[in-house]
Amino acid sequence: MQAYGEQRSEQASTHFYYPDSISINMEPNSESWLSCIRCGQKYDISRRKYICDRCHGLLEVKHSIPDHFTAEGFSGVWHYAPLIHPAMGNTRIISRGEGGTALYSHESVSKFTGLSSLGMKHEGENPTGSFKDRGMTVAVTEALRLGATETICASTGNTSASAASYSALAGIRSNVLIPSGNISSSKLSQAIAYGARIIDIPGDFDMAMSNVIRIAESRQDYYVLNSINPWRIEGQKTIFFEIMERLRDCRFIALPAGNLGNTSAAGKAIREFKELGLIDDIPKIISVQAEGASPFYNLWAGAGEKLEPVRASTIASAIRIGNPVNWEKAIREIRYTGGMVVTVTDREIMEAKRVVDRSGIGCEPASAASVAGLKKLVDQGRIDRNDSAVAVLTGNILKDTASILEDSDRIPVDAFMQELAA
Repeated sequence: MQAYGEQRSEQASTHFYYPDSISINMEPNSESWLSCIRCGQKYDISRRKYICDRCHGLLEVKHSIPDHFTAEGFSGVWHYAPLIHPAMGNTRIISRGEGGTALYSHESVSKFTGLSSLGMKHEGENPTGSFKDRGMTVAVTEALRLGATETICASTGNTSASAASYSALAGIRSNVLIPSGNISSSKLSQAIAYGARIIDIPGDFDMAMSNVIRIAESRQDYYVLNSINPWRIEGQKTIFFEIMERLRDCRFIALPAGNLGNTSAAGKAIREFKELGLIDDIPKIISVQAEGASPFYNLWAGAGEKLEPVRASTIASAIRIGNPVNWEKAIREIRYTGGMVVTVTDREIMEAKRVVDRSGIGCEPASAASVAGLKKLVDQGRIDRNDSAVAVLTGNILKDTASILEDSDRIPVDAFMQELAA
């Protein structure tokens, strides 16, 4: 596997894109709708409530998949417009040139994991520093199409930064519920800088998320931007579209697993590319959870049918989630791809982060879970050393700097001078 880097779109500095300025061949009879993943109940695309009235299952976006996919003249998320929002009409697209992130390889990281063919898809190179921007460009574009004047989300950090930025671009007020004292100052600073209204919630992310769901059920004027919103999943599919287009022989895709939006998006992307005939073999999804926040692993390992929430505790704040809302979608996709769920300790996460950082690539702690998970599976013999794999790095190294400072190799100047004189 060769190192790969792609230049951002030349239009990346433009805040607003219009469909008629993008050279994309849209299918004339494209249709999109919302569908319950449990009972199959169909809903109009303009519905703002993303939980089924009949059975309370989550909704997903469905499209009439074209006979073929053609997109040209544009890079990034909206390169895949026919597969993420073909029925958006003349809606103004809210974008910052997200997507088209680099796929790296590095000898030291490959050696650490034991894999001879390892790529790292770096989502920390998106505009606000995380993969959330891919989902947010689609979700906020949909909010604008629906005429929303307020957005709301719960967040451990990355969602708040992205939601605040894209809402501000669209001229919509952003409301962010954060677990008081349980958020990286770097991420919180982004949300504040972009003008979000910050609401402190006692407790953890799961408490903040339950409040968002309760507000959304009673106030339709607040548009939810967490990944319970299926339009977020549509945007995040493009991470995996890009991987599959670039690496036809990719056998495993590993990603950190918190609220399970990316696991859900990965499976949906794989299904759609398979249906279009764009891939022959199905990559296996590996969802990696922190040992102290692993309800999804417990579900998968126990072959159960219902997730049991846990009290989450891990240094990786971005995946410190004990009651992930997308678990039903995610377990479906793990089973579809024949994938695996694995847990790693905080120590294993930080060891992997140090290797990724020292390679010159860098990532936030949660991102390194994907690398740590691959190493663990190779060591256990569950992945062959000659298999090809991609680890998704979900966030920028500057997203959570406290752990870096704690691990810094500082030496006094006197000791350095003595070393030079020796």
